[in-house]
Amino acid sequence: MDQQVYLKKLEKRNIKPTAMRLLILKTMMQLDRAVSLLDLENELVTVDKSTIFRTITLFLGHHLIHGVDDGTGSLKYAVCSNECNCSVDEQHTHFYCQSCHRTFCLKSIRVPVVQLPDGFAIQSINYVIKGLCSECSAHNLIKPV
Repeated sequence: MDQQVYLKKLEKRNIKPTAMRLLILKTMMQLDRAVSLLDLENELVTVDKSTIFRTITLFLGHHLIHGVDDGTGSLKYAVCSNECNCSVDEQHTHFYCQSCHRTFCLKSIRVPVVQLPDGFAIQSINYVIKGLCSECSAHNLIKPV
């Protein structure tokens, strides 16, 4: 991908581009799935862990990425589309593969809207489907329950 793509994504979210921010964003986009801090640390072995953490925190605060709680105990992060503001009505489904342990954003599948009782207000939604990704399913790596 052209460097301009990463620069434009940062600019759109009012994030000053630095070499580390560009590297972390580029890595996240190239992995093309939701990643944990540990995933990023393993991919970027020369980058200090605190730099990765601070950059992820900054990206979250500017809605460049969103967090995914896939039930594994480790929060995952995925790059938002250019139009996303991470509001409740923009939430999409996530898929956790129980074989390869990767988490995917299914951006074309919106989270179902539920009618809450009076007085309740939605602040966030976490919708995760668990099963086998297409790659693991094709290899029958684990048998369905």
